[in-house]
Amino acid sequence: MTDHRKIPVPPQSDEQEGDSLFERAAGRFDLNNFLARPAAFPDVPPRRAPAPLPQARAVPAAKPIASAAPASFAPAQAEPEPEIEPAHFNGETHRVDREHLREQGLIVPEGTVTELLEEFRIVKRQLLVQAADLRRQKAGPMAQRILVSSPHPGEGKTYCSLNLALSIAAEKESEVLLVDADFAKPSILSALGLPGGPGLMDALMDDSIDVADCVLGTDIPGLWVLPAGDTTSHDSEYLSSSRTAHVLDRLTQGAPNRMVIFDSPPALSASPAAELAKYVGQTMVIVRADQTGRGALDDAISLLGACPNVQLLLNAAQFSPSGRRFGSYYGYKG
Repeated sequence: MTDHRKIPVPPQSDEQEGDSLFERAAGRFDLNNFLARPAAFPDVPPRRAPAPLPQARAVPAAKPIASAAPASFAPAQAEPEPEIEPAHFNGETHRVDREHLREQGLIVPEGTVTELLEEFRIVKRQLLVQAADLRRQKAGPMAQRILVSSPHPGEGKTYCSLNLALSIAAEKESEVLLVDADFAKPSILSALGLPGGPGLMDALMDDSIDVADCVLGTDIPGLWVLPAGDTTSHDSEYLSSSRTAHVLDRLTQGAPNRMVIFDSPPALSASPAAELAKYVGQTMVIVRADQTGRGALDDAISLLGACPNVQLLLNAAQFSPSGRRFGSYYGYKG
């Protein structure tokens, strides 16, 4: 049982019940001692009233003088800013074997709507919305760059890079440049059936090479490919040089609707992924449902932390909690 006895009443003080809190505090703490005493000033004789000013005589108004016309000054013209030459890709157009894409399980342009196509439509839409937000935040060319990586090899980062590029190429107001940035083990060209040639690393190593001249055209509207280029054991050192920013800016120069996708090496297997993360606005880390461990994923995200937006894409998942089956609706009749 709770004790309901009366709470003892504090002893009565000299304070009147009607006094305010300020009056009580003034009486208890004697706040008057804190007030500054009025300073005493010596007696000063009163000032004399000022003598009246003599009245001024009326002076006839002077004839107005015709003011000279104001001198006209031409506004200083700002020097026109130098025009930025757009990066036009004039490389030879190569045909992409659609049957080869189908054999690899990739999206086939001009093909039927499949579950895979619908999945990457959703993925690309989220990335494009984020890119638009970065543009509004004045992120510059970084807003147009997406890095695709994974913790370990074999988790599907090249597969996802290709499908993402093929999906963005289908956009009506955008184009995409797929960059093979896996310098040790490039595979983009073989997956698309394109010939080899100079690429990104050549432009980083040689100042006289324009990276735009290394881009390959395809017969898929809106899809361009930049090979990895020469193989070197100093790829990370070249990527960390000051020339990298200039080369990467050239890829989107004068092309605000061009997205650039970098297929980088696995983050825990090679260092170029961490270097490239410094130059992109978004990073997509591929997580294989039956293979990627939590510790490896944490380490990969930490290495790619230079990118402000790191997102995860679950690959090879066999179960969907919502039971969604994208693509099946287009074949449904009812």
